[in-house]
Amino acid sequence: MAGLPVLVLAVFYAWPLGTLLARVLRGSSFGSTLGNADVLRVLWFTLWQAAVSTVATVLVGFAPAYVLARFRFRGRAAVRALVTVPFMLPTVVVGAAFLALLPRSLHGTVLAVLVAHVFFNVAVMVRVVGAAWSVLPLDLTAAARTLGANESKVLRHVVLPLLRPALLAAASVIFLFTFTSFGVVKLLGGPAHPTLEVEIVRRATQLGQVDVAAVLALLQLLVLGAVLWWTTRWQRANGVATSGGSAQCGARGRRQRALVLGTAAMSVAFVAVPLVVLAAMSFRVGGRWSLTAWSTLGSGEVRPGITLGVNPWASMLVSLRYAVVATLLATVVGALAALAITSARRSGRLLDVGLLLPLGTSAVTIGLGMLITFDTPPFDWRGRWWLVPVGHALVALPFVVRSVVPALRAVAPEQRWAAATLGASPWRAWWEVQVRRMLRPLAAAAGFAAAISLGEFGATSFLTRSGHDSVPVAIDHLLGRAGTIPRAQAFALATLLLLLTGTIVTLADRNERADA
Repeated sequence: MAGLPVLVLAVFYAWPLGTLLARVLRGSSFGSTLGNADVLRVLWFTLWQAAVSTVATVLVGFAPAYVLARFRFRGRAAVRALVTVPFMLPTVVVGAAFLALLPRSLHGTVLAVLVAHVFFNVAVMVRVVGAAWSVLPLDLTAAARTLGANESKVLRHVVLPLLRPALLAAASVIFLFTFTSFGVVKLLGGPAHPTLEVEIVRRATQLGQVDVAAVLALLQLLVLGAVLWWTTRWQRANGVATSGGSAQCGARGRRQRALVLGTAAMSVAFVAVPLVVLAAMSFRVGGRWSLTAWSTLGSGEVRPGITLGVNPWASMLVSLRYAVVATLLATVVGALAALAITSARRSGRLLDVGLLLPLGTSAVTIGLGMLITFDTPPFDWRGRWWLVPVGHALVALPFVVRSVVPALRAVAPEQRWAAATLGASPWRAWWEVQVRRMLRPLAAAAGFAAAISLGEFGATSFLTRSGHDSVPVAIDHLLGRAGTIPRAQAFALATLLLLLTGTIVTLADRNERADA
């Protein structure tokens, strides 16, 4: 069972990454790239915008994490679900939403990038910090107040020390996502504010400087590795154990009720307004309400007889084809990997760690590695359409494995022994007890894999070919065209992608909750 997952990981991840590293070490571009002032400027911007985005997200997400973790109120589940929606959205949808919302004077600015990053990553604060906050015993804060501490001292001396590991975990995840941000920065930052991800694509595809792009990809991997290593080491040394279950209570007093109501309302507005404006702006052409953008999606026409060279409807069909193939591949390989991981011991742990490696590598780096690896016979696969969904499947594979492995590990060995006692053969017992147990989480994982494939933009920017543009690539092309109709078409296509992705994620999440 481990054979196919190991083969996929070796051929489409380890080999391209090794080729990328070998190209950097063999070439002479490493020193010249590091001495390039433009490259250093891009590296510095990538670092500081990620740091500022992380701090801003932690500050903005602190209140909703607290309210959703500590208080019970009507509509809490709906607010929590809505706040976590942006994290599952394709980056091009988020970028297009803020292009529709923000005034043109803010397009191509750092502020637009920072706001979009906060919108995208607040869910991390709610999920990670909120989960830790919800189990902090209420008697600790009550004891501090009894001893005379005011709210500020309780926060500084009791709550924050206990939340420090969760805050660091959330901050590190946010930093990694904003450091490797591609779609948001490309659409909102403009050519004047590229991150390493955007610069890698530009150097490789527009300037033909593949060696420089490889050096930048290696620099990015080194930074990511250093952050992950330091974060893991710090958390092991400074973990805090807490006891108790859910510590939620109803809002008491006017101040608490105002805090809960205000935070919930602002959180809903912060998430909903950009998405509603995105859909509304798809009906605005030339300052007037119009169905032109939607009626011309099938042909990509600006007006009869004049086309843009982009067929939005055809791109949707291409994305759906990619998603089907990527989902099938990620599901089959992920299921086999999960069964192998839970069946073996030491080798299972090695396979588990190996399959998590693509999660710590940006999709742009994966795409670049595949581009420079599969460009010579007998493995000249750059023009093959199936290479794109393979890249998508590689990005989605860790999510599939992490969704299925816990379900399999929850199966007690006694269940198979009982099946054998009742006369089932070893294969029948294995199928009925383990394989059937993983079908529901596997279906949920397949939904998440499809959503990832539909919105994937980084690797696709390298691997896609003319005439086979996916929806994110088509949105990017339309936003780069002059005129109000192409922009409205981009917003319409982004709205369709939003609805499709949201539907898939909702069904997958409901399936996963039903299993739990």
